[in-house]
Amino acid sequence: MGVVQRVKKPTTRKGKKFLEERGPKIIENTKQSLFFYGRSSSETLKRCMKDLYHLKKPDAYPLKGKHDVLPMENSTPIETSSKKYDSSLFFFGSHTKKRPNNIIIGRLHDHQILDMAEFGVENFKSLDEFEGEKFPLGMKPCLLFAGPQFELDPTLKRIKNLLVDAFQREPVSSLRLQGLEHVIMFTCHENKIHMRSYRISLKKSGSRTPRVELEEIGPSMDLSVRRTKLASDDLFNSACKKPKELKVKTVKNIKRDVFGSKLGRVHIRQQDIKKLQTRKMKGLKKTRKERASHKKPTKSQPSNKIDN
Repeated sequence: MGVVQRVKKPTTRKGKKFLEERGPKIIENTKQSLFFYGRSSSETLKRCMKDLYHLKKPDAYPLKGKHDVLPMENSTPIETSSKKYDSSLFFFGSHTKKRPNNIIIGRLHDHQILDMAEFGVENFKSLDEFEGEKFPLGMKPCLLFAGPQFELDPTLKRIKNLLVDAFQREPVSSLRLQGLEHVIMFTCHENKIHMRSYRISLKKSGSRTPRVELEEIGPSMDLSVRRTKLASDDLFNSACKKPKELKVKTVKNIKRDVFGSKLGRVHIRQQDIKKLQTRKMKGLKKTRKERASHKKPTKSQPSNKIDN
């Protein structure tokens, strides 16, 4: 027989507020990421993890020390840490002779492992190796993906979805052109994903549309796909299911144009134009002859005159 765990309800206002923040919400908070290392690491891996942590700040939490964890073999420690720190993303770095400069990027659903992808870092260049201004803290990057493999290969298509989930921030409803200052581009070529980071500069072009220039600011790396552990289609679809409160209810015969104006369509029966009530004007009144021609014949009525 299994052990039944006793669920203790909070008795203080602070405890209730803490559980409400950890509980499910209709609109989720910004996803937090955990950064930690395995039993051994290299100098290249440390600089790579440091730059990735800089990309994710302030929505990231580093775990100190070394951890005897093998995510691909046993994911229980990661699920425990995810529940403790209320995070749904993790970046794990390790370095061994068989898999040097190894990074595992994964995500969780309901504090259970959903997807994991293992990459080997090659041709790494850190942020310090590039000159010029860097992106400010908390900047929302523009994510670009190039390569037909991201759409043709099912595994790379799921990896693309994982990378979007890992590097995006809170969603926005509108965007200002001057707000685009940072671009992260992923190019897939020969089973390798080339990651590059650029700063956007808007220059005068003599027209309303500015001239766009890209300046590489780092980090720069080539990621070779080693191992993956992806969720089934049914589990992935259930994790992506939207709550009923966020679904937009369709209203018949009502739509919006490109400017956001609300347009409605009214259906009426077919009408006789001759019987339509128009504006009462002297020029539109019928003459005596027209009224006499349209007047229905009446039955002969007895005369009320009295003969003398």
